[in-house]
Amino acid sequence: MSDNITIENKSILELLKQVDSAVAAVASRFPREFKCKKGCSDCCHAAFDISLAEGMLIQDHFKLLGRKTRRDVLKRARRAEKRWHDALEAGEDISLLRISCPLLSPDDQCLLYEVRPVNCRTYGAPTEINGKGHVCSRSGFSPGKTYPTVRLHLIQERLLDISMEINPQIAHKRWPVASVLLGTLTENSEAV
Repeated sequence: MSDNITIENKSILELLKQVDSAVAAVASRFPREFKCKKGCSDCCHAAFDISLAEGMLIQDHFKLLGRKTRRDVLKRARRAEKRWHDALEAGEDISLLRISCPLLSPDDQCLLYEVRPVNCRTYGAPTEINGKGHVCSRSGFSPGKTYPTVRLHLIQERLLDISMEINPQIAHKRWPVASVLLGTLTENSEAV
């Protein structure tokens, strides 16, 4: 990790530690149901967007990757961004879309695992967004049973607070990871 960490990056890194702790607590209580582990990259093919705070952290760390690696990632990012926009134009349900994350290496490893977004961190645990439960289809969590959940809307509220500290004019916007990597975190960028 870089020694030159902004206050906003410190804030999001603290939040990410809290998220990891919450997910780890669920995993330790339900080890048979929690299937998320190194080598499973299902979440890396789910289409979702990220906050300004997450995007800035990813951009900061992306710059630290080697030149060839960055070039390969950007090639994948252009393909992923095109697929995202084609799906939006066609009216496809983004939540059902399968787009490989440009940061997923050919050997199914996240190149920026340390600073991966909240959705990646929580994917294998039961989550709740505005009263509705969600869980990874590969998990062993049974429908209809009650489990502790990670309340994503509360985490998203905190991400918004951190994003507001960075730039209140675009803090409410969200971007696909591919767009972040391609440098579209600007006021003129197209929000999702």
